[in-house]
Amino acid sequence: MNTLFPIFIKLDQVQTLLVGGGNVALEKLQALVQQNSAVQLTIVAKEVSTAVQLLAEGYAGINIQVRAFKSADLDGKQLVIAATNNPVLNEEIRECTRARNILLNAADKPDLCDFYLGSIVRKGNLKVAISTNGKSPTIAKRLKELLNEVLPEEIDETLELMSQLRDRLKGDFDEKVRTLNAHTKSLIGKDED
Repeated sequence: MNTLFPIFIKLDQVQTLLVGGGNVALEKLQALVQQNSAVQLTIVAKEVSTAVQLLAEGYAGINIQVRAFKSADLDGKQLVIAATNNPVLNEEIRECTRARNILLNAADKPDLCDFYLGSIVRKGNLKVAISTNGKSPTIAKRLKELLNEVLPEEIDETLELMSQLRDRLKGDFDEKVRTLNAHTKSLIGKDED
């Protein structure tokens, strides 16, 4: 059973550490900057690939430090992503983050993770996160492709109109919910009780 609680994090307000500088780190970096170009991120690795360096150069909130990880790197951090192929280092990072109550994602190591980075579908202001509870990133990727195809590009216009309607509604909470439900039920072609 998937007991994960999905949340959306404001990466421009959370200090994040990425440990690693190779291909897996590049994949994680791409995911982070795609979701928020104002990400506040420190990258620490003994070796940092040219691709990671080039991508990071385009973002003011990203700082690269080419050196080994040390526990002081966790000072002031709220999220950590370990993207290394070093199991001993991953375990060290796990111990350090646990001692400081900092959330950790360890790439391809579900047992070490406090959270997973799901597949993301984004259409304007609509964002859908997909999780397979760490079981199959490939299935999550295929579902992402499917949702990207079936969600209309116009969904952002609908979201804007619904936001305007919500702002104009008067009455108590229950009445507002009933009105909004009446306006949105046609989106999925299903009657609501």
